[in-house]
Amino acid sequence: MIYALAIFAPLVGACIAGLLGRVIGDRGAMTASVAGMVVAAICGPLAFFQLVSGAAEPTVIHLGTWIDAGRFTVSWSLRYDTLSAVMVGMVSFVAMLIHVYSIGYMSHDPSRARFFAYLSLFTFAMLMLVTADNLLQLFFGWEGVGLCSYLLIGFWYDRPSACAAAIKAFVVNRVADLPFAVGLAMIFMTFGSIEFATILDPKIVAQHAKETHSLFGCTFPALEVIGFLLFIGAMGKSAQLFLHVWLPDAMEGPTPVSALIHAATMVTAGVFLMARMSPVMELAPYALGFVTFIGASTALFAATIGCVQNDIKRIIAYSTCSQLGYMFVAAGVGVYQASVYHLITHAFFKALLFLSAGSVIHAMSDEQDIRKMGGLAKLIPATCAVMWIGNLALAGIPPFAGYYSKDAIIEAAFAAHSAVGNYAFFCTVVAAFLTAFYSWRLLFMTFHGKSRADHHALEHAHESPYVMLLPLFALALGAIVTGFATVNAFIGDGQAAFWAGAIWTSPDNHVLEHAHHVPTWVKILPIFTAVAGIALAWVMYIANPLLPVRLANSFRPIYLFLLNKWYFDELYNAIIVRPILCIARGFWKIGDEAMIDGVPNGLAELTAGTSRQTVKIQTGSLAVYAFVMLIGVVALIGLYMLVR
Repeated sequence: MIYALAIFAPLVGACIAGLLGRVIGDRGAMTASVAGMVVAAICGPLAFFQLVSGAAEPTVIHLGTWIDAGRFTVSWSLRYDTLSAVMVGMVSFVAMLIHVYSIGYMSHDPSRARFFAYLSLFTFAMLMLVTADNLLQLFFGWEGVGLCSYLLIGFWYDRPSACAAAIKAFVVNRVADLPFAVGLAMIFMTFGSIEFATILDPKIVAQHAKETHSLFGCTFPALEVIGFLLFIGAMGKSAQLFLHVWLPDAMEGPTPVSALIHAATMVTAGVFLMARMSPVMELAPYALGFVTFIGASTALFAATIGCVQNDIKRIIAYSTCSQLGYMFVAAGVGVYQASVYHLITHAFFKALLFLSAGSVIHAMSDEQDIRKMGGLAKLIPATCAVMWIGNLALAGIPPFAGYYSKDAIIEAAFAAHSAVGNYAFFCTVVAAFLTAFYSWRLLFMTFHGKSRADHHALEHAHESPYVMLLPLFALALGAIVTGFATVNAFIGDGQAAFWAGAIWTSPDNHVLEHAHHVPTWVKILPIFTAVAGIALAWVMYIANPLLPVRLANSFRPIYLFLLNKWYFDELYNAIIVRPILCIARGFWKIGDEAMIDGVPNGLAELTAGTSRQTVKIQTGSLAVYAFVMLIGVVALIGLYMLVR
């Protein structure tokens, strides 16, 4: 079946590139990896269109039995429904474009075979995650993308910063994965199964709505506890507030890695989990409130940081963090359809922005500081054009893709008519203004105004080759058309037929319906704020370039607070990292070196020292030996006489 081919073709490419790379060479490894992705990019969207057109029916493709232990049975199966199919289509197509782009971007790297093997394996892990038919298989893909992210972020392992970033991403995600794993165990305890056929049946879920679990000496509704635990796992994978610290440092990997992690894979896994588990989450209102609060806070928090960053990739990374917050806001107010809709549109324009940034870096001889750019529109006009398209989509300017999906989330937050919904509405509107500001700040400082670049860099500045530009053009087309082309199917009148039960909302949940009938000012407000943000960026970075410097000096504490990312890294370093390192050093010096190694080493030294003293007795003189023997005889006789 073409659906299975779309999923396993990247694995075949990864195996050939990884295991036979030294035999077939870098060119052969790249060919195998890209060929596997091309097959996936053809089969994935085709399987999706067959499903939504009615040519194929939702089904489960059974591959075999994985675990069979008593009443715990887990199979290898591929779930073929609208949610999985749309994710497979998006992931395979965007990942294919990133693979093609990597041919040009990594052309001079000596480890291309290893890079393409990791990249294809990463894609396969994500495809396994989104097609899983049970939670254990989903967890396999979940951990697979975590492992591959570690390998890709630290791809240039000769750089200490890359190794540190890879370890940071791995550790932060493991911290979040512990509650996630506990949540999976609690699902099995509650439902007696981890198969989606059981735990996603609304009737079966409703039967467990009143069950409770004891936790920390208190009793809580079982579904609420499960919802909280699953979302904490999603917070780590999707870089939400408090567990977001790994995402900016992930920029240490090659630019195609940044695009793949931030656009099509890994960070979207948490959003997908919320949509997949919608039957459970719908009956956990407090957990959904927490999802909304964290998502809204993340959207605003990350946007504030993006306004003052100077690394072109880090600005886009914080933009990803902010946009993921929007997706969780949608899931939190019960409009999972809008959450997935923004996930799909975001994949196109965010991949476009990252790869465009890579084109800029490629042109500027690896320079990433936007303060050392400016005026590049004349040197790399094609890159400038596609980055304009990406920024228009990100800012939510109609008719670009972000306008339809992001505004739908803002309207849904308003339509929720709840305290946390109102908070989310405020945060997302302010974040929309800041998003437009920092995205155009990046654009103006990079491509327009007076050049601030080093003249040596300008001498070598050049447009990227077509193998890099063609993926950019394809993504730019997606950033333009995916919004209006899919709005009716994803969140419009046709959404119920489109999703066909793959996403479930409670009959009492009318937020999506109410979102279509919000007041006109609510619909206009995001556009107004976006235009205002663009206008402010023009004033500060084109009309009056000295204004940002004066503002930074006048409000230096606030500027430094944002520049240092709210001091989260410093805070975590002080309260978590340093104490743990201190404890570890104590165990190492006292427990390991002094006790575990010290006792046997001390006994060995004592034995050796005793031996060194004992050998001194062996003088080799017969007179000395006779004298010692005589003394011994006298001593024995004397002792015998005393005893008698």
